[in-house]
Amino acid sequence: MCRDRSSQTSKTIPEVNCNLRIRGETVAIGSEPWLMGILNVTPDSFSDGGKFFRPEAALDQAFAMIEQGAKIIDIGGESTRPGSQGTPLEEELKRVIPLVRKLRRQTSVYISIDTRKSQVAQAALEEGADLINDISALRHDPDMARVVASYQVPVVLMHMLGEPENMQQAPYYNNLLFDLKYFFLTRMREARRAGIQEDCLILDPGIGFGKTTEDNLKIINNLSCFDGLKRPLLIGPSRKSFIGKILGTPPENRLEGTIAAVVISYLRGAIIFRMHDVLEAKRALQVAESIVKEIKVAR
Repeated sequence: MCRDRSSQTSKTIPEVNCNLRIRGETVAIGSEPWLMGILNVTPDSFSDGGKFFRPEAALDQAFAMIEQGAKIIDIGGESTRPGSQGTPLEEELKRVIPLVRKLRRQTSVYISIDTRKSQVAQAALEEGADLINDISALRHDPDMARVVASYQVPVVLMHMLGEPENMQQAPYYNNLLFDLKYFFLTRMREARRAGIQEDCLILDPGIGFGKTTEDNLKIINNLSCFDGLKRPLLIGPSRKSFIGKILGTPPENRLEGTIAAVVISYLRGAIIFRMHDVLEAKRALQVAESIVKEIKVAR
């Protein structure tokens, strides 16, 4: 049962103790936040489209985010901003695979491939990627579940209402929190049926993907509704339009709003944070964690 906590407060962070199978090993996740650095190698992403389209710029940005504290680099070659029409397979492969190959040769950081296409996922895994971030939760490509199962890598199952080209056309839910939880339970069941181990599953409520501003706020404030699913929660509020609507700012001026959303998400149980601004998020989470856990700080 998901109970709206809009009138409640809590001093403690919800318990997040999950195992995640990655690189063939079982890793405990939950003791501290993980930061996933966003690396869009596209000309048309909503926030940084074109900025890291050149391979040299993309590689430099990856290393900068690793230096700032990113545990995962999430590489995407297809814009999924509202209204986007998709990217042809060969073009997406051309954008991401050389970058995955170069990054894998030069760093041990976890590499995520942000794609809905099984061919892109498999090619990236062959080059050393560690996990799949699928905004369709294995629904877009019928062969994606087989690829994930055969490599036994983590996969992010994200909730999205509709498709990128139409997801923001008057999204509506009968019961937002119940609908999301039912979606996760259904997709987790289908993943297990396809042979994907439960400790390979990460859940993402899909902030900004088929949601109104009010929906996004309710999801973030009620992330603890998903504690019972016993899987790591990933949240991606970075520079999203709901922040712009609150503050009246363009994507490049949404840092403060993003940090507020990140900290609240952490207090509500999220453990993986998909970010453009890795260093700022790391610092904010470090302070939030110290306050809530009353960590003794050396003088």
